[in-house]
Amino acid sequence: MGRVGTAALHDGAAALPRGFWAAVRVWLEKPQVANRRLCGAAIEAEGPVALGEEASAPLGGGGGREAQAELRRLWREVLGQLPAGQGALPPPLAPWGRRAELRAVLRTLLPRAPPRGPPARELAVQDVCNGTVTFLPLEETREGKYQIKKCNIYQIQLVHMKNEEWSVSITAPFPEDWFSDGVTYPKLAWLGNELLSKLAKWSVEQKPREFKNTLSLISVAKYSKVYQDLKEKYREMVKVWPEVTDPEKFVYEDVAIATYLLVLWEEERKEKALTKKQSFVDLGCGNGLLVHILNNEGHSGRGIDVRRRKIWDMYGPETHLEESTIMPGDSHLFPDTDWLIGNHSDELTPWIPVIAARSSYSCCYFVLPCCFFDFRGKYNRRQSKKTQYREYLDFVTQVGFVCGFHVEEDCLRIPSTKRVCLIGKNKTYPPTEWAVIDKQITQYVNNHQTCAVVGCDRRVGYNHKEHSDAVGKEAGSEIPENDAHSAGTIWMPGFQPREKVEQIRNCASLPRDFVDDVVLKVANLLLSATPQKSCHNMHGGNTNSWNQGESLSLKEVAEHLNKETLKRLKSEYGGLQTLLKNNHQVFEVVNGRVHIRDWRKEKPSRNTEPEVKRRLSAEAFKTRLCWFFIHHPDGCSLPSESCPYAHGTEELRESQIIKKKKHTQ
Repeated sequence: MGRVGTAALHDGAAALPRGFWAAVRVWLEKPQVANRRLCGAAIEAEGPVALGEEASAPLGGGGGREAQAELRRLWREVLGQLPAGQGALPPPLAPWGRRAELRAVLRTLLPRAPPRGPPARELAVQDVCNGTVTFLPLEETREGKYQIKKCNIYQIQLVHMKNEEWSVSITAPFPEDWFSDGVTYPKLAWLGNELLSKLAKWSVEQKPREFKNTLSLISVAKYSKVYQDLKEKYREMVKVWPEVTDPEKFVYEDVAIATYLLVLWEEERKEKALTKKQSFVDLGCGNGLLVHILNNEGHSGRGIDVRRRKIWDMYGPETHLEESTIMPGDSHLFPDTDWLIGNHSDELTPWIPVIAARSSYSCCYFVLPCCFFDFRGKYNRRQSKKTQYREYLDFVTQVGFVCGFHVEEDCLRIPSTKRVCLIGKNKTYPPTEWAVIDKQITQYVNNHQTCAVVGCDRRVGYNHKEHSDAVGKEAGSEIPENDAHSAGTIWMPGFQPREKVEQIRNCASLPRDFVDDVVLKVANLLLSATPQKSCHNMHGGNTNSWNQGESLSLKEVAEHLNKETLKRLKSEYGGLQTLLKNNHQVFEVVNGRVHIRDWRKEKPSRNTEPEVKRRLSAEAFKTRLCWFFIHHPDGCSLPSESCPYAHGTEELRESQIIKKKKHTQ
């Protein structure tokens, strides 16, 4: 009765019960990692609570005096609504002990989509002794008081069975009355399956965190509200996006980054008692959408990029974008700017803390590193114990420390694998020490070309003097007076800015006869490899054997190509693998192995595919010759009527896509 689900746990690493409470904390603070329809949760107050007469005693905890007063008031109201008015829990929930050490957490759940009703608040009560956390949903009455939504009470419990065996369960006392809105209150089956499995996994997981929690430096509640407003405001951009890049990814990613900056800057204005909105310069602004949004939201600023984009013309005169090359030096400083932004700024990323430090004492920066660049060119790995991404983040963090910033790290909520941002908002030195910092920056930049990166000190309470000493030791000598940058100079003569004309290096510009020759060589190599795979094929009732060939690794394929061919492919991004993937009709590359594609195994397009994809597939039908019909010793594995490619020139159709392009020109 009331048991929603139970999961058995084997604790061979002695992670429990500590791991269980860590898992509960994840569900309390970051419910969106399990429930994707939530944006997060706002923890309003928390602290110890008591039963009986002690319930009105003063509490300690987090959230400030007003929040603690609200928690005390809610706790008294809640106790009176539970059975016998004494805080007893309805069966079959495990009861709270009379002398139990209870801790209450008041949270508001934040949905991703705009909420249809009042915010959903919950009081989560932890009983550490009994291994339970009980969730009490709250509903506000017309009188401004809160009552328990009893139909949606549930409890998570950890029980030690024997030795290393434990169990975690979820129980709801009134399952037949459970109300689900599909967002803040999922179905009971979801709690018993999805949530329970995640709690079980998190409880015994001994995986150290490599990055900070998402949105750890700002208010999640504010972020959720601003993001929903901006997403609605700029959603039409997706429909008119003129670039070749994916509109949904780029539009919503820039909306999310703009949201983060707007909330961060609002909190900075309150913290520093500023009345004017911050100004900014976005270095390497790309499509300029981030600049467009920030300008529209009242922040004066501009974006600079080496190459103009088509979409710039759509923004209008209120969005300030410049086509110019940034060369790190004294001619590219921004003394009147509050913030410098580097959003996937590539070769400028490590320079942005330097430019910010030398622009003015008050200039701050925000960078979102993506591609790995040093001061001069591509960044070379120096530590095999870290991932390349973590090592590069530590390098850019250290640059910020050398420049005299207290560098903070946060994770953005964007559709990207590279979503860690670094923020330099406060200085580690007084203005009077700028000359020392400036020399330190010059020394570090000059020596970093040949010296290994000193391990970044990521401890809280960074010691600027110790770090300065470490940088001095790294150079192995005193800082020469003439090493400091002089007026009008470029700080790194060998710096290579991005090219104004973007080179296409995805094998698409290679001569057609060269590509055809490589395709034929690789296909023959796979077909002649032993043992051969033969697949039976049905054509008009006749059974024949179709040679599918053998699979080979990319390395094995490369060994059979001559040096000139490999050299030519190496000049393209991705090389051989890119060329083979581009020839999707013939090859399939899976986990680094190359296969001949068998079109009989291809899944037919479903009606659930987007209308655009279905239309493009129809327009491309029979517009290219079938490679297998011409070159494969057994011909095509599909009959003509089923093959999307033409079996002979008589079947060829003119591409409707090309027709449309001609018509629009």
